[in-house]
Amino acid sequence: MSTADEVPVPGAVPLWQVPGWRERFGVVAGVTGRGSDPDQPFDLGLRTAQPVGAVLERWRRFRSALPECPRTVIAHQVHGDRVLWHTALAEGWTIVDGADGHATTTSGALLLVTVADCVPIYLVAPKQRAIALLHAGWRGTGCGILARGVELLKNHASVHSSDIVMHAGVAISGARYEVGPEVIAAVDKSLLPSGCSHLDLRQALLAQAKRMGIGEATASSHCTASRRDLFFSHRGSGGADGRMVAYLGLPASS
Repeated sequence: MSTADEVPVPGAVPLWQVPGWRERFGVVAGVTGRGSDPDQPFDLGLRTAQPVGAVLERWRRFRSALPECPRTVIAHQVHGDRVLWHTALAEGWTIVDGADGHATTTSGALLLVTVADCVPIYLVAPKQRAIALLHAGWRGTGCGILARGVELLKNHASVHSSDIVMHAGVAISGARYEVGPEVIAAVDKSLLPSGCSHLDLRQALLAQAKRMGIGEATASSHCTASRRDLFFSHRGSGGADGRMVAYLGLPASS
């Protein structure tokens, strides 16, 4: 596995960026973290138990930290394979229902997915200035959300698989993700004969990327369940934790 670990961005908002993507591809790519205040974590969950005003203030701060991308889109996620192509986005914050990914060539667009163990998949085709951001838990990985995102880039932006650079971001590691055989079978039946009870979603996604002919693919080694001081983990907290937001954008100035 080719490893590329997100690095923290200095500033008041706890941002972690995919290393080198801004410099190489002219995009902003990363994920929010827990933050340094244990009493006031940087929870951006849309269905949080925290006071609405506090959550909205964090969202304001987050969006202000990325002013080059004023067109923001996020969805109420359903652990499926629906990816939306956005031909135009209004300035501000757009929320849609029933999707787990977004793709666009729109300048100034910031694509978002919420995560807290699931894998954020970042896709960029630098020559075509096309991007996609996907939310992949075991269901999304098994039902082919990566293939769906690649298909949209091909159909709408004349992208070839070899043009695409992919990163599988901050998520739960295989060592901390113990699952039943039905989950492993849903993701990759070839893993069943090994008797493995732990599932590495990022490794499974990299294997899919290789079969699709994606030009370059990396994965983070950050584990949400092991580093709850830095990130949110649904499984590591027994379902009590907040949510991070993964982001991928095409700055308006580029």
